[in-house]
Amino acid sequence: MRSAHVKSSGDAKAVFVEPAGTGDGVRPKPSRRYLRPASMIGTAPALDLVFEQIAQVAPSTTTVLLRGESGTGKELVAGAIHDAGPRASGPFVSINCAAIPESLIESELFGHERGAFTGAVAVRKGRFELAQGGTLFLDEVGDLSLLTQAKLLRVIQERTFERLGGLTVHKADARIIAATNKGLEEMVEQGLFRRDLYYRLNVFPIHLPPLRERLHDILPLADHFVKRFAAKHNKNNVRLSPALSPLLHAHNWPGNIRELENVMERAVLLVNPDGCVMPEHLPLDIQRAGRRPAGVSPAPGGPSCVDADGDESGLTLQEKLDRLELSCIVEALENERGHIRRAAAALGLTERVMSLRMAKYNLTYKDYRQKQ
Repeated sequence: MRSAHVKSSGDAKAVFVEPAGTGDGVRPKPSRRYLRPASMIGTAPALDLVFEQIAQVAPSTTTVLLRGESGTGKELVAGAIHDAGPRASGPFVSINCAAIPESLIESELFGHERGAFTGAVAVRKGRFELAQGGTLFLDEVGDLSLLTQAKLLRVIQERTFERLGGLTVHKADARIIAATNKGLEEMVEQGLFRRDLYYRLNVFPIHLPPLRERLHDILPLADHFVKRFAAKHNKNNVRLSPALSPLLHAHNWPGNIRELENVMERAVLLVNPDGCVMPEHLPLDIQRAGRRPAGVSPAPGGPSCVDADGDESGLTLQEKLDRLELSCIVEALENERGHIRRAAAALGLTERVMSLRMAKYNLTYKDYRQKQ
C-alpha cells in the first residue's frame, strides 16, 4: 500500500448497489446485499455486517476505526465510507503511518514552514491540511510512536494544529478514519498505545474478515484481478481454468486480498498464448495446497482437493479418477453458471447424484453463480 494518497475532489460516484424497481414505481425495501458498495467485490456472508455498518456510519462524520489483518481491503472500505458520506465532494487523503520514518511523520501529518528543519526549503502542507473538507485515512495507526500519538490526540480533540516550525493555528476540518492490524487493546495495557487516543479513534469500529472466511469471493476476486492485469499488460482473452478453483479455495491466504492480487498478476504474466491461467502458473505453495496424502480428509469447510500441478506420477488410480471427476464437475458448473440441474444434465447425471458429488469436493453453486 502506498504511504500517502490524495484523491481529488469531484462528483461522488454511486456507492451502494440499489435494488431494481418492480415496474410499478415501487422500489423494493433494501436488504443487506443491496448495501454493498459498488466499488467492492464480494457477497460472502462474512461481509454482510461490514456492508451494513458502512451504510450506517457513512452518512455521518463519525470517526471510524477499521480492524483486520493486513491486505483485507481497509483502504477500500475507507474510500467507500468517504464516497457515501457528506464529504464525498472533498478530498480523500490517505497516509500509511508505518511507511514513514518517525523523524518525518509529524511533518507529513501537520506540514512544515520554511526553515523548520534542515532541508525544509519551502512551506509544505501536511495531510490534515490537504484533507480539509474531506476525509483523512490514517492507515496502520498502531505504528505511531507515543509522542506522535499525543500530538494526534491534541488535533482530534481541539480540531486545530500548527505546522512544524510555525505559529499560525490552522483548523483541522477532516473526518478521521483510522485502520490497524494490531491489537490496540493489548497495546494499551502494555503502555504502547495511549488509552485516550484509543477511545477517540474507536468510536465506530468495523472488523474486516480475512479472505479465508470469504471463500465464495475468491473466484470473483481472482477473475476481477485477471481482467485488470490482462488489460494492463495488453493480453487478450485471459481467463481462469476451472482447475484453479480447488487450489484457490484450499490455500489459506495469509496475505489476504493483496496476496491474491499479486498471485493473479504473476499468473497473467506467465499465461500461455491461449490465455488460459493454469495451476502451473500459480506459486508452488498454492499448487501444493491441493495435495493431500491418501486417506486424509480436508479441513471442515475447505474443498477436497487432489494433486493438481500436472504431475500424476505419484497418484493412485482412485486419486487420478477423483481428479478427473472434479475437473469435469467444475467445468460443468462453470459452463452452466452454477445451475446444478443443467450441469448435471451436461454430465449425464441426476441432480441428486450431482449434489452428492459436489458435497464430496465441498463445491457450492454460489462460487459459479456470481460470475453471471
